[in-house]
Amino acid sequence: MFALHALRVNRLRTILSLLGITIGIFAIIAVFTAVDSMANKITSSVKSLGENVVFVQKWPWFTPGDYAWWKYMNRPVPKIFEADEVKKRSTKADAVVYTVNTRTTVNYGTSYVENATVVGTTFDYNKVKTFDLSSGRYFTQQEAETGRAVCLIGSNIADALFHGQEALGPIKMYGRKVNVIGIFKSEGESMIGNTSDNEIVVPLNFARTLVDVQRDELDPYIMIKAKDNVAIPDLKDELTGIMRSLRRLKPVEEDNFALNEVSILSEPMEKMFGVVGNVGWIIGAFSILVGGFGIANIMFVSVRERTNQIGIQKSLGAKSWFILLQFLAESVILCLLGGVIGLVFDFILVLVANHFIDFGFILTASNISLGLTISVLIGIISGFIPAYSAAQLDPVEAIRQN
Repeated sequence: MFALHALRVNRLRTILSLLGITIGIFAIIAVFTAVDSMANKITSSVKSLGENVVFVQKWPWFTPGDYAWWKYMNRPVPKIFEADEVKKRSTKADAVVYTVNTRTTVNYGTSYVENATVVGTTFDYNKVKTFDLSSGRYFTQQEAETGRAVCLIGSNIADALFHGQEALGPIKMYGRKVNVIGIFKSEGESMIGNTSDNEIVVPLNFARTLVDVQRDELDPYIMIKAKDNVAIPDLKDELTGIMRSLRRLKPVEEDNFALNEVSILSEPMEKMFGVVGNVGWIIGAFSILVGGFGIANIMFVSVRERTNQIGIQKSLGAKSWFILLQFLAESVILCLLGGVIGLVFDFILVLVANHFIDFGFILTASNISLGLTISVLIGIISGFIPAYSAAQLDPVEAIRQN
């Protein structure tokens, strides 16, 4: 094709024209790749909190600006008996778990980890929170009820204490020996800081022998997982009634507890990603606009230089639509070339980013398809007017052109 020949002959002009398309596709797909990667990371982090789960807590995750903070401060923390009563009374809950988090130093021999998170929880914890074990097992109901000194540890804790070796002996915390019965599969960094890699999970009844699990400073909470056919708003309505009854609140009194859910965390972030995505479109659109004009310029030059050839083609019977498609195809190929170069740069950027940052960036097939689709559309839009003008040339007048 003559346009491809012109690309080789007029390299500088072509490179400058394709630069806009390349930068535009690179910018748009780079932003979308970052947004999609962060969204996937947050989604997996939020899911690890538990899907279809409501958290009964003293403090709401987000507070209205006009709400007096001391009203929250004076609230009682959830109690163990309240979790037991919720489990008995609720018809919409699949599992109810009482949980408390504390921090301490744990050690094994001469190895130790400071400020490790110790999670004391009831037996149904594995029904509410999503996790996998790389080795070992979950604690049994008997171990949970009797408060056996057993634990599951995160991958970072295991690496620090056992240095890649099998966890053979008991670890020590709060002056007590605790047998390791399982190790969590590595989850990597979490966007909301809830990774199990740095956690030690023990039965709640064992944790009660170590600390006062209902102390206000530890901020204990109740996790309730909804049944499969129950919507979160329905579960929250039921829990509101149960908690108000347990705390003997009068109809005119405000709730002295918070019902939190994971959508409270995910919705603001989704809005933020939407804004970032729009910014990516705006940045890329300017570059693509410039590149589109560059492609159109190449195609107009191509039509002018090939006017005589177009006249000969039409005199030999070539239809106008054939001439139109011929130039459109050349325009699309040029834009695809710019788009592919931009995607190659995106791929290189992902490799470099993953090498230096343990985040898991990925150039998805959908984003690659989006980049190629945009390139094709820009090729069609930029090349249509030059292609149409070529198709409308009079064959006699075109042949006379030198």
